[in-house]
Amino acid sequence: MKILFLTPEVAPWSKAGGLGDATAALAKALAALGHDIRIVTPLYGSVQSSSLLKVYRESLVVGVKPSDSCGVKIAADLNPKVYFLEHPKYYGAPEIYGDRVDAGARALFLTRAGLDLCLADGWIPDVVHAHDWTVALAPVLMNTVLRGTPLGQSASVLTIHNLQHQGLFGTECFDLLGLPEWLLSPDNLECLGGINLLKGGIFHATRLTTVSPTYAKEILSPEFGFGLDPVIRHRAADLEGILNGVDADDWNPARDTLIPARYQATDLTGKVLCKAELQRTCGLEKAPGTAMIGIVSRMWDQKGLDLTIEPLRARLRAAEIQLVVLGSGDPAVEAAFLSLAAEFPQRAFVRVGYDNQLAHRIEAASDFFLMPSRFEPCGLNQLYSMAYGTLPIVRNTGGLADTVDGWHQGDAKSTGIVFDHADSTGVQWALGQALRLYYQHENEFHAVRHRAMTRSFSWTTSALNYVRCYEEAIRQRRHAFAEPSTPTTSRPNLKVTAVKKKPAPPKSMKKKV
Repeated sequence: MKILFLTPEVAPWSKAGGLGDATAALAKALAALGHDIRIVTPLYGSVQSSSLLKVYRESLVVGVKPSDSCGVKIAADLNPKVYFLEHPKYYGAPEIYGDRVDAGARALFLTRAGLDLCLADGWIPDVVHAHDWTVALAPVLMNTVLRGTPLGQSASVLTIHNLQHQGLFGTECFDLLGLPEWLLSPDNLECLGGINLLKGGIFHATRLTTVSPTYAKEILSPEFGFGLDPVIRHRAADLEGILNGVDADDWNPARDTLIPARYQATDLTGKVLCKAELQRTCGLEKAPGTAMIGIVSRMWDQKGLDLTIEPLRARLRAAEIQLVVLGSGDPAVEAAFLSLAAEFPQRAFVRVGYDNQLAHRIEAASDFFLMPSRFEPCGLNQLYSMAYGTLPIVRNTGGLADTVDGWHQGDAKSTGIVFDHADSTGVQWALGQALRLYYQHENEFHAVRHRAMTRSFSWTTSALNYVRCYEEAIRQRRHAFAEPSTPTTSRPNLKVTAVKKKPAPPKSMKKKV
């Protein structure tokens, strides 16, 4: 198949979270299966200096209003092919998202330019795979203004990586794409007097996916639906959850060049050395027998890290743990972790920001990895942690529930610690379970660690599931295209709560949108 990926992130060039890793790894796995994969993404200022990029098109005319153009560069000699849109006004700055007045225009330009590049090249994909809210209007364009072009017959798949981020903008963004007026209604794109990009994509995509089976079920409910659960329930028959995987080229302790010593499940000598080296470089007490807890995370409300401060303080005060933290986000959460490092300088280390090498070293050195998310569409760090023999401590939600089996004494299937309640009491209980396993049940701890390291989360498995999804989308699209096309607004009377009242945006949404 010919498959186009539209995405705001693709690792290693651009990455704000798991989306960049997921798109790159899935595309690579699909290409390895023999499919023709092309990725279109912005050329942010942070990647312009790369010598691997070659000029592909000096100018690509993009069908927005008023008509605009951009340059296109290509990552040379790579499979899959990655095309970068060069537009200094929109993408010249280094940020991927950011709090910008032109955030909507940037997203819509990426969407239309990616489709126009296919038309200009005469390369018509069987499937257009749009990743998250930024490019969610691709299926809308394919069903309306581009329906009469060769792209009108292509199927579309929209992956919801995180429903919390939806792309809420004013009607000027609607006008930018020259969309028909009948789309500006509550049962299409309209939301809160403006437009909701993700809502439009959910209505119009041939098929929908999320990044884990449990999250696909959760977003059907008001608790996790962020106001769009009625729309998703309307499309439930075309929704499925396909679990993300682990890129073994990047996250494999037996081959990882970013950690001090390599190791594998049958010989953990290197992991002991990694722990000692991290203690040394972080200025922590040399204590090989003390449980080390690692955190690598964005510090937003979703991640639940605010719930961990007091439980961690109590364990640090009792000298039961060492703590190494890497991340950034909410200034209050950053400050709270920095206060722990100041209070316990030989037991806690905190770095605000992101450092890929340090992230790998934390995964390799730690005994446990803490992920207390309030919700988690899939999560990748718990998968990395298990591969590195670092037992995840996670909440029972989304992809965390799908990938980690909670430990109970004598259980022969467990791969980590799982707790239910998103509060400090839940975190305190989970830490207690982890430390009981570590200090009182040494043989079981090593058995759980070995089990976690040998658990497989291959991207090949995920890619095969996407191939099946694409084939079904193509079948559905061909059937739909054979029917008469009559624009209509006669959808079911869907009560979308976000349309009636705008909730206070979560802290994480303020930054992202």
